[in-house]
Amino acid sequence: MPLLTIVVVLIVVGVLLWLVNTYIPMDGKIKSILNAVVVIAVVIWLLQAFGVLGDLGAIRVGK
Repeated sequence: MPLLTIVVVLIVVGVLLWLVNTYIPMDGKIKSILNAVVVIAVVIWLLQAFGVLGDLGAIRVGK
């Protein structure tokens, strides 16, 4: 994955998260949960993009 694509995705996600936090009225707890979920998802995506994590689709939970 090209570095430029990663930078563009990070900028877009950051701007979208800022817009949601600024212009959509929500309770503070919901905003913090949303921020945490987005940050965790972006970190996992970055780890996959750099090859630190393998394919998470192969992981099975349960039977």
